[in-house]
Amino acid sequence: MTPRVSIVIPVFNEGESIVTCLGRVLDAVTVPCEVLVVHDFPEDTTVPYAEKCAANDDRVRPVLNDYGRGPAHAIRYGIDSALAPVVVVTMADGSDDPRQIDELTWLVERGVVVAAASRYMPGGQQVGGPPLKRLLSRVAGKSLHMVARVGTRDATNSFKGYSREFIQDVGIESRAGFEIGLELTAKAKRTRSPVAEVPTVWLDRTDGVSNFKIAKWLPAYLRWYLFAFGPTLTVEQLRHRATTH
Repeated sequence: MTPRVSIVIPVFNEGESIVTCLGRVLDAVTVPCEVLVVHDFPEDTTVPYAEKCAANDDRVRPVLNDYGRGPAHAIRYGIDSALAPVVVVTMADGSDDPRQIDELTWLVERGVVVAAASRYMPGGQQVGGPPLKRLLSRVAGKSLHMVARVGTRDATNSFKGYSREFIQDVGIESRAGFEIGLELTAKAKRTRSPVAEVPTVWLDRTDGVSNFKIAKWLPAYLRWYLFAFGPTLTVEQLRHRATTH
């Protein structure tokens, strides 16, 4: 069956914990889907467990990213490898609630180009996580929602659904961390494309160590934060911008 949603999960040495993550996703998602487990190198400890899951469930598809190492490259590769018209990006650490994937898919199918799982709207919550990261994320989300009018209170969250056609139209310029979610939200705002959100409860990971590098990636987040406040652009202008960066 042709998938309605491609679920992209970037991984880095998740080991056996990916089995729990995939189990939760596959149990929660009711629409036809594929799950792309995107790894940067064949020796990644996630690979044998992802391959075992794929042997038991043909919805799982481990893919080797050859765009370059790091989460931005892995997410871009996963999106480019997706078969469905809707793409949802979620993390491998269990912090995201996979029950929202159906809702995000339905929103994109109804016409929004970015569907955000929001920690900061009524009904949403963030539990745990580094205090500085939480503060910066909340302040950015609130100001972008109230002043830039980006359509979501949680522009920085990576847990989002996208129209693959929209991504193909505007391109992805991010090459570092997890700022793709903010980039595409800002581009949707600049093109006056529809954005929507659903509440989610985010739980800090209990296994392993977070790969989020706030000091290293903050300049890229700041770039897209400021970009969201700019004037309207056409899709053609954004496409040209993406191909020249």
